[in-house]
Amino acid sequence: MINLSLNKKVIIFGFIFTFFSSFGQSFFLGLFNAPIRNELGITHGQFGSIYATSTICSSLLLIWVGKKIDDYRLLNYSFFVIILLFASSLFFSFINSIYFLAIGIFLMRLSGQGLMSHTSTTSISRFFEKSRGKALSTIWLGLSAAEFILPLSVTYFFVVYSWRTVWQGIAILIILFLPLVILNTIKSINLESREDENLNLKKIKIKNWKRREVIKDYRFYIISLNMLAMPWIITGIFVYQSFITDSKMWSAYTIPKAFMVYSIASIITLFSSGFLVDKFTSRKLIPIMNIPLLLAMGVLFYYENEIYAYLLFGLVGISNGFANVLGSSTWAEIYGVKYIGSIKALTTAFMVFATAFGTAVFGILIDNGFTIENIAFICGAYILISLILLIAFRKTLEPVKLLN
Repeated sequence: MINLSLNKKVIIFGFIFTFFSSFGQSFFLGLFNAPIRNELGITHGQFGSIYATSTICSSLLLIWVGKKIDDYRLLNYSFFVIILLFASSLFFSFINSIYFLAIGIFLMRLSGQGLMSHTSTTSISRFFEKSRGKALSTIWLGLSAAEFILPLSVTYFFVVYSWRTVWQGIAILIILFLPLVILNTIKSINLESREDENLNLKKIKIKNWKRREVIKDYRFYIISLNMLAMPWIITGIFVYQSFITDSKMWSAYTIPKAFMVYSIASIITLFSSGFLVDKFTSRKLIPIMNIPLLLAMGVLFYYENEIYAYLLFGLVGISNGFANVLGSSTWAEIYGVKYIGSIKALTTAFMVFATAFGTAVFGILIDNGFTIENIAFICGAYILISLILLIAFRKTLEPVKLLN
């Protein structure tokens, strides 16, 4: 039997790893867009192309590195990820050319957005079963907390410190704090463990799909089209937040403040979606996931007043809250947990690739004279088409049940 304190340790581990994944997330890296572009003398499109190329490369490597979580002890794997995140953050502070920028973004996307979030969500998906939804929603609060705290904090740090000094501080924090976290939370954890089995659950056995089987299943791609809407669109918004600010003539502090609304909306949705997943299953909730994001694109398209920045980010936050939970629990529900490490490595790589796609598309469109309203319309069309396709096939999204 797994006692309650062990469950809490796993949750704390997942929460902190998810928080620290923020240093490789687009909302955070986007804060450094303007100072890096100004220092290196590059355009929005050039920055976007470098960001996209590096992100694509990191997603390809993530497919292989992420799979290794199935082969090693969680403690050892987590320590490797921490060292990589530390080295990546330190390297980022020494960027002085477009080549170093490409390598720095590659390392941060791989270690931060990729492996930190992959490690936390895979661990939770495998460790918890009955309360998987609530557990996932709890750890994703770590990212919401980061989104609430970091944008405005970094904006103020820039007044006192250079962007390089900020990254050096991040590297020191990582290497001093995270090793202590894993030694005090997951030192004895086995990913084959399960939460308290004294729950008298009537379990239904489902087929555990291998990754090579999943990539042949058409349902995987229908779901992925919807899952990937959030990462590519939100990445474009985060990375080019300075372009949106200039286009809408908002103040420099409008979007950093709007991130707080985004974070609060994400937190509220995370709490509710966790309970909803455990009650109704992820499969039934997927169709509503991107509806707030679709409405957000309408706000971005129609409205100019900076007060609507808070509505925009609030709606995006709602979809983000759903996406964070459903993006992990759905695959475990449909394909089982035995090979979830390799499956999640693939879906996380797809997600990272989508962020590269979003960065590239936004950058190219901006450099070719598209307004933010034009871009919002394109994003809305993608969401609507993928949602219609998902609804058309929603009855096929059941797991393959096995006879006892």
